Amino acid sequence: MYSRFPAVIASFCPKNPISTPLPSQHKQRKPNESFSRKFLNPKSHVLAGFVQLINQKYPVWTDKIIFYTMLAATKMLNITSYGCSIVTDILRTFTAPKNLIRKMKKLILMATALLPMLANAQDDLIRKIENNKSYTIAPKSDAPAKSDDKTKYHFNTLIDLDHTNVKNQASSGTCWSYSTNSFLESEMIRMGKQPIELSPIFSAHCMFMDKADAYVRMHGGLSWGDGGECHDVINMYAKYGAMPQEVYTGLNYGTTKNKFAEMDAMLKGMLQGVVSNPNGKLTPSWKKAYDAVLDAYLGAIPEKFKYDGKTYTPKSFAAERVGIHPEDYVEIGSFTTDPYYKKTMFMVPDNWAMQRVYNVELNDLTDIIDNALNKGFTVAWAADVSEKSFSWKNGVAFIPEKNYDDMDDSEKKYMFDGPKDERVISPEMRQAAFDNYETTDDHGMHIVGLAEDQNGKKYYIVKNSWGDKNDYKGYIYVSKAYVSYKTTAILLHKNGVPNRLREKMDL
Repeated sequence: MYSRFPAVIASFCPKNPISTPLPSQHKQRKPNESFSRKFLNPKSHVLAGFVQLINQKYPVWTDKIIFYTMLAATKMLNITSYGCSIVTDILRTFTAPKNLIRKMKKLILMATALLPMLANAQDDLIRKIENNKSYTIAPKSDAPAKSDDKTKYHFNTLIDLDHTNVKNQASSGTCWSYSTNSFLESEMIRMGKQPIELSPIFSAHCMFMDKADAYVRMHGGLSWGDGGECHDVINMYAKYGAMPQEVYTGLNYGTTKNKFAEMDAMLKGMLQGVVSNPNGKLTPSWKKAYDAVLDAYLGAIPEKFKYDGKTYTPKSFAAERVGIHPEDYVEIGSFTTDPYYKKTMFMVPDNWAMQRVYNVELNDLTDIIDNALNKGFTVAWAADVSEKSFSWKNGVAFIPEKNYDDMDDSEKKYMFDGPKDERVISPEMRQAAFDNYETTDDHGMHIVGLAEDQNGKKYYIVKNSWGDKNDYKGYIYVSKAYVSYKTTAILLHKNGVPNRLREKMDL
């Protein structure tokens, strides 16, 4: 991987740089040989060489541009703040000017100090909610109640639509792709097709290409990261097609699970360098360099591939094996700020494509989901899961009647120990939470069924993409109140929408 770095950077640089000789006044320094023998390594040499190249060829680059590049480079090369001394030592071997050594030492220290902040957002989300759990373990779904656990959750499944196995997105912000590809797999089953596990990283790779174009066209005025929306999978399917998971895993960098933080840092550093426009005019070379980095980490997307004894392109595979029609799918939200049953801008940071969604009244959200499930349609669900009342460990999410800050220690400790009373959600409450950032668009999942607890309260059965290490083996039971309050958008086949609403929405 490290051997690719100079070539990638070279492709990123202009073809006809202004050559500036190094100052000749400074004295040549001998490196600290004992220090170098212990700690110098090829990674540090690559970085130091790149720093020297910048100083020689691009003296007009600002500290800001160098800083962003260094931030990405130190992350990719895994150079810590301790390694700063290594790089400056190498720079001395290159007879670098003192001012450059001082500058780069400062910049590397700043970059490495920020590296913890570049942890994948999905990792941060999981850490944020990992303590949302009770100290007792919920019984398995449909298990008969014991005499001593009548107050614990006992779920009776009412609807359980066909779907594929639970996956693990691991350390990547691709929940939107995992959940919506899971949704497409269920759509294949609903249409009578043989289900095929689709590649979420193929969709993500395609989205990263298009999102970079949008980021540069907007002069960096978009939220950058690996997050996206349900509609991104549908849009990428329409534009690029689909691939089976076994053909395109996206694991091209030596791991068995997604681990995107390094790639994210590299891509962001490159794009920030591009939009700073150091040449005064962008060249087309930036996109080649960007795509080369994507290919290095995720693997190049093949023009053709073999699957099940037949040769396909991603487009032909989508048409012949998946078989959905992108125009049949609708995305829906609920906001008091815009007219109902019309399309409105979906105002969340990850909506880089600036997609519009249908706006419906609050009660319509759960009516639509219920109608879809009853008719055999599953639903892709985008929501805020950062609530204290969302327990991934216990596999339950609800909206308690009492605010968390008003609970005593016992109520907090046993919050997920059994059914609790919930708040009544109003449109005004939902909108206020959206506007004051209490509701954020941070996760995508797949609604595959409906259940009720021992008191008759309804919960949606939700398939997650965090593996199967929770009390319900990768699933979570989400109350209707939680869905009403914390949904940012849903996506489904238009035939899953009740007829009365389809007429209002002109579907």
